[in-house]
Amino acid sequence: MRSANEARPPRGRDDPSNTPLLATMDLLGQRWILRILWELEPERLGFLELRRRMGNCSSSMLSVRLQTLQSAGLIAKNPDKSYELTTAGIELGAALGSVWDWSRRWRVTPTDSQTD
Repeated sequence: MRSANEARPPRGRDDPSNTPLLATMDLLGQRWILRILWELEPERLGFLELRRRMGNCSSSMLSVRLQTLQSAGLIAKNPDKSYELTTAGIELGAALGSVWDWSRRWRVTPTDSQTD
């Protein structure tokens, strides 16, 4: 056990080794980001079709989130103005596949107390 005078090892955001993971978690935690990645996983989509599939996500919010994902290198905008996952986005989708499998096994559902 550590004595009271021993320095605590860095944790969380103070630990530089956690920076990539925390940055990824911050990105994925933004509203609509995971949904956009989900919609683009099987195919490239134009803005209007993506907007239609996003339900109540406003056009302006969708534009902001698409720019965020482009800046992160997870999606690309094609010359025909459609969007698709980059190699990094495809790899992230594969990594998130384990979470999807887990969610199907455990059937976690939102509670009434959760808000958007």
